Amino acid sequence: MRVLKYLLVKEFKQIFRNKALLPVIFVMPVIQLLIMPLAADYEIKNINISVVDHDRSPYSRALISKITASGYFKLADYSNSFKEAFTQIERDQSDLILEIPRGFESNLTREGRQKLFIAVNAINGTKAGLGGNYLSAIIASFNKDIITLYQTGKPIKQPSIQATVINWFNPYLNYQFFMVPAILVILVTMVGAYMCALNIVKEKEVGTIEQINVTPIKKHHYILGKLIPFWIIGMVVFTIGFFGISWLVYGIIPLGSLALLYSYLALYLVALLGFGLLLSTYAETQQQAMSLAFFFMLIFILMSGLFTPIESMPAWAKVIAAFNPVTYFVEVMRMVVLKGSGLVNIQYHFLVMGLFAIVFNTWAILSYQKTS
Repeated sequence: MRVLKYLLVKEFKQIFRNKALLPVIFVMPVIQLLIMPLAADYEIKNINISVVDHDRSPYSRALISKITASGYFKLADYSNSFKEAFTQIERDQSDLILEIPRGFESNLTREGRQKLFIAVNAINGTKAGLGGNYLSAIIASFNKDIITLYQTGKPIKQPSIQATVINWFNPYLNYQFFMVPAILVILVTMVGAYMCALNIVKEKEVGTIEQINVTPIKKHHYILGKLIPFWIIGMVVFTIGFFGISWLVYGIIPLGSLALLYSYLALYLVALLGFGLLLSTYAETQQQAMSLAFFFMLIFILMSGLFTPIESMPAWAKVIAAFNPVTYFVEVMRMVVLKGSGLVNIQYHFLVMGLFAIVFNTWAILSYQKTS
């Protein structure tokens, strides 16, 4: 224990002596957690639409008013020429074009039908698909509103089915409640993995690793001396982000047990830091360590279910996600914080993370070459 104590004192002195490192560890995650949830939003609004109105009738104006009043569309251009509207798309000032043909009102009232033309800028496939669906739904609703009124001359009460929707766990559909816990996981992961991966490599570059190699320090003591300081820092960063930002700024109050959440965090950090130490034992320079960490962090983040649901991924991607430790912590955060899940619900996640911790740390100890 005395050996481990001296190693921990050395590590903490090295960390807090580096004045440029402290803001990276403690300040940057706070700023990122304040900004990222405001931008990371799947709901697409303020879609720019250009309307080519050849009819200029009360019907066409009513349809345009219904579209702009929906809250999803902004009228970027109102003209008589499709060519002029298409120029707006080419300049990225418009996302969709709705062309209303001449005789729109008269054909609709006399014949009961009328075709509209929608052109979508499909460079952004997600925005194009959702924007086209939103617009089609609004047009269908407009058609339903007017067809009975104007074909018969008076409103007719028709049979209808009404569905009552109850939103569990996030009743106001606040997207930040869904994103903030997961983004906090990503920030803790990045701080822990990057800082830990650079740790041993830095000693290799400055030459102090040679001095340690000729001492009687055991390999597991050395690995623990590198792991424990960043484990504590990871707990502190998570606490600052969870209580200082998530709770106070975004008003996300966890429904589940904090003790359970911190227990899983403690195990997760052991696994994550073991992975970071594993990378540092193979890298010879800090540049190599950063490149390796960036490669794996990018995969971990994109395949964790943060932005894309794992259920919608292809089979091969689901296999990768199953071997991604970030996937399990993102799920646990959302389950405990939003749903109030207990130990029974996440015991499988504990088992998997325990296996990750054993494998990564054992591998790091075995791969660290200590010569006497």
